[in-house]
Amino acid sequence: MGNLLYVIAVILVIIWAISFLGGYYTGGIIHVLLVIAIVAILLKVIRGAA
Repeated sequence: MGNLLYVIAVILVIIWAISFLGGYYTGGIIHVLLVIAIVAILLKVIRGAA
């Protein structure tokens, strides 16, 4: 489950970077996806360190 969460987070960050750098207009939803991805990565790091 943890690896799947990490993979999803990385995919969301990649999608955000492509849309941000590519200049495509995706609206505010892409920023919500970025926040979810960052939270998922932080949870992975915190749980991995404990």
